[in-house]
Amino acid sequence: MDTHLIDGVALARRIRDELRDRVARLAARGAQPGLAVIIVGDNPASKAYVRNKVKACGEAGVRSIHVELPESTSQEDLLGRIAALNADPAVHAILVQLPLPAHIANEAVIAAIAPAKDADGFHPLNVGRLVVGHPHVVPCTPAGVMAMLEAEDVNPWGRHAVVVGQSNIVGKPLAHLLLQRGATVTICNSKTRELGRHTARADILVAAVGRPNLITREMVKPGAVVIDVGINRLPDGKLCGDCDFAALQGVASRLTPVPGGVGPMTIAMLLVNAVRAAERTLDPEDAP
Repeated sequence: MDTHLIDGVALARRIRDELRDRVARLAARGAQPGLAVIIVGDNPASKAYVRNKVKACGEAGVRSIHVELPESTSQEDLLGRIAALNADPAVHAILVQLPLPAHIANEAVIAAIAPAKDADGFHPLNVGRLVVGHPHVVPCTPAGVMAMLEAEDVNPWGRHAVVVGQSNIVGKPLAHLLLQRGATVTICNSKTRELGRHTARADILVAAVGRPNLITREMVKPGAVVIDVGINRLPDGKLCGDCDFAALQGVASRLTPVPGGVGPMTIAMLLVNAVRAAERTLDPEDAP
């Protein structure tokens, strides 16, 4: 069996191209989508992610507001910054880069972002809308996974999807999205016994735990679609996913590489959320 690699870089580029047209239509009406990204501290990985997001904003025509705060910033000061951005009509979407310093409560910060400006889809109100089947803002990585499946003409309806990882950022919201598309969904976590017995039954397998090469050849059903969300740095500095990429060649029908798979799609869907937020300010009922 030939394994088709899903090119997240190319698909993300196509999405940015489509967004430029939507941004142009907004500009004709006097509006430019504005995305504010707040980073607290000097986490190198976070800074790299933010640089990529700022670059992608420029490529899509989205105005980027970059707020960089020192590690010593208090929770009160951070919440004040968020309140100011909530009140700014030129800012349509807000993202606070995680993780935050230990003295700042993630939950308080996420809840402080106005639900309509929640670029990540993490606000409790947006999470609730997703769970009941009426998503308003969809978390970026799960949205990117669903966009990849759609682009590959993989219809979850009636298929068995297994999601390895139950995080609030990827695993749980993705499971709900797959359920809403008609899949039978199994969620596995660190306490799941005989993990391979579950993964080997999957028509669609998503790995999102951050453990290098966790998913091996014998754990994958021949012909399965495998989406590798994990990104791990090996001792030699190379990046790899949660799946044994080389071993899955010839087993999976479709497979995402790491890097170049889900990562670019996460950033692309962040831009989609920002543009949708701007569109909703002009046409609350019509934004796609």
